[in-house]
Amino acid sequence: MSAVTIRLLIADDQEMVRRGMRRIVESQPDMEVVGEAADGVDAVEMARALEPDVALVDIRMPRMDGLEVTRLLAGSPAGHPTKVVVVTTFDLDAYVYPALRYGASGFLLKRSGPTLLVEAVRAAVSGDSLISPEITVRLLRHVRGADSRRKKGNSPLTGREIEVAALVAEGKTNADIADELFISAGTVKTHVASIQRKFAVRNRVGVAVRAWELGYADGRGPR
Repeated sequence: MSAVTIRLLIADDQEMVRRGMRRIVESQPDMEVVGEAADGVDAVEMARALEPDVALVDIRMPRMDGLEVTRLLAGSPAGHPTKVVVVTTFDLDAYVYPALRYGASGFLLKRSGPTLLVEAVRAAVSGDSLISPEITVRLLRHVRGADSRRKKGNSPLTGREIEVAALVAEGKTNADIADELFISAGTVKTHVASIQRKFAVRNRVGVAVRAWELGYADGRGPR
């Protein structure tokens, strides 16, 4: 086992699903499941008691749904924030968009497979994010028309930060952005951190959502 172990909580009302996710997670030498919850209330209580690094959370659960769990665990600045990756059967806009707004570090469909699940956990821990490819088009179509009233003069970002935000919204990694803009990966990381502060978002998913809302990601700059 590596020196640093990623500690996970699994929240899903189906025991078979929890067992399957546990098997995937614990096949990794640096991951362990520290708790399982069958409903949203237990998920929040266990997360606050156990302080896992990442919670894998279903949307439809008894007593409290996964959106509220996400808001309480990832969206609240109080206490010990837990990275949340939503893992669900449903790719509805009504679930995807609020989950990301509440601070989810990822949104996966259960059919996405074990590789993507492991990648999403690692992305969350590193401060990055991962969304199932099938969901991306739905998400961007939703946010593109969500707020087109912003004007260029209202942008809180510098010109370079707008470029970086647009590339983040296209799903580019820091290395990809560095290559495209001919700057170092460290400089990209600094820009992304600045953008997150200015947008008041918690992760790269939040940057991507705001970039689409503001028209940065359509190749034509701010609206």
